[in-house]
Parts: sequence; C-alpha cells; structure tokens
Amino acid sequence: MKIVVMGAGGRMGRALVRAIHEAGSEVVGGTEPAGSSAIGADLGELAGVGRIGAIVTDKTIELFLKAEAVIDFTTPAASVEHAALTAQARIVHVIGTTGFSAEDEVKIEAAARHAVIVKSGNMSLGVNLLAAMVRKAAAALDEDFDIEVIEMHHKHKVDAPSGTALLLGHAAAKGRGISLAEHSVRSRDGHTGERKRGDIGFATLRGGDVVGDHTVMFAGPSERIEFTHRASDRAIFARGAVKAALWAHGKPPGLYSIQDVLGLNG
Repeated sequence: MKIVVMGAGGRMGRALVRAIHEAGSEVVGGTEPAGSSAIGADLGELAGVGRIGAIVTDKTIELFLKAEAVIDFTTPAASVEHAALTAQARIVHVIGTTGFSAEDEVKIEAAARHAVIVKSGNMSLGVNLLAAMVRKAAAALDEDFDIEVIEMHHKHKVDAPSGTALLLGHAAAKGRGISLAEHSVRSRDGHTGERKRGDIGFATLRGGDVVGDHTVMFAGPSERIEFTHRASDRAIFARGAVKAALWAHGKPPGLYSIQDVLGLNG
C-alpha cells in the first residue's frame, strides 16, 4: 500500500515511517510546513531505517495524487484541510489528531461521504480494548457507581482532556445510554457542591515526558473498580494507524473508528 505521512519530521511522523516500513508497505512521501528544516530530507534516514527514496515536502496535493492512504497526526485545522483533499482524491485518510471542535467534526463527516476516513482519539489496541470494557462496565453498573476519567500526558501536549480520555468518556456514556456532552464535568474549583449523580468527571495531569496514562474509575458504595492503560512508546499508536490504513483499503466511503478496525463495535 502506498502511504503518505503528514507531519513526517516529528516524533510521531518518524514512528509512522518505521511502522509502515516494518509492515512491508511503501512510504511514498511525507509533509512538513513550508520552511521546515526537514524539507528535502529522506524519510527513511529521518526515521532511522536507512534511505528509502521518499522525501519530505510541503507539496501536499502532489503527494496525495501518488497515494492510496494518508496517515495524519497533525493539528485539527490541518487534518480538516487534509480530509477535504482526501475526499477529492478518493483515498484512505487515517486521523489520529485530537482536539477537534464541533464544526471540525461536521467537516470531517462531510469529507467521509467521499473518502474512507478512520478517526480515533487513540490508535492503540490496548486503549480500544479498554474502551470496550469501560462501555460494558458502565452498562452493568448503575449510577450508584460514579465514573471518573483520569489522564496524564507529557508537558508539551496542548489539548485537554486528551482525545483518549474523551474516547473513554464516550464509551462510558454509551454504556449508560446518556450524552457525554450533557453529563461531562471537566473542572472543579472552589465550592462546587455535591457531585451530581450520573456525571462523568475528567481529571487532567501534565508533566515530564509521559506518553499517555489513562484510568477510568467506577467508585461505588464500599468498593472501587479501576481500568488502567499506560503507554510507554509512541510505536503503539503508529502500528495501530498502519493497521487501520491497511484495513480501510477497499472499504466504501464512510467515517470509521479503530474499534471498527478491531471488530469491537459488535
């Protein structure tokens, strides 16, 4: 499969190049914004796998014309723009970017009428298995069990709660049959009053070089159940994204998630 890596010069981009190389697929190129010091560099050399003859460029449209799939861990604004281009090119678009607005989501859904888009707040197998377990636990436990989502990431992360925390929150809300938007509590400060029954709380921690830690807690009368996933290497997200691209090849246009890729939505 011929794959383009967006943001190829960053840590995630380099991990993606290595994962594509390991999977036996072809990296046909990667992008960075104009002016980046990575422009013109060989992607294989950047990723530490040796020269592969694919270079970093800022010519996005030219690359998309060569590609069967695009893997995109960039920014919300860039990913929305890329979605419009993949819709025109009728190719696969795997989106691992987080922090989208409601308006962004509408634009991505529109692009998915013409492109095969796989989008998830987290591309790892472990996290998506965790989400499936959280959904089942939330369905099994009534509102006597309060739900809290705790997440920690490195100090450079710019969005909060993380896309993974929101993915887990949505899984819990789905299990309960409620809307996360109507029952989400993102911050607590000062005299907040008693916790509202049925709310799903989020706690966000930032510091150091933590790749990603997530815990979903069900706190009930006299007992507490915790589901935890800890990521120690970005390679898990890269491998999941490559798996998603390969799975999506030949699928009809639409908006899919990594849970569809792993068969966890049944």
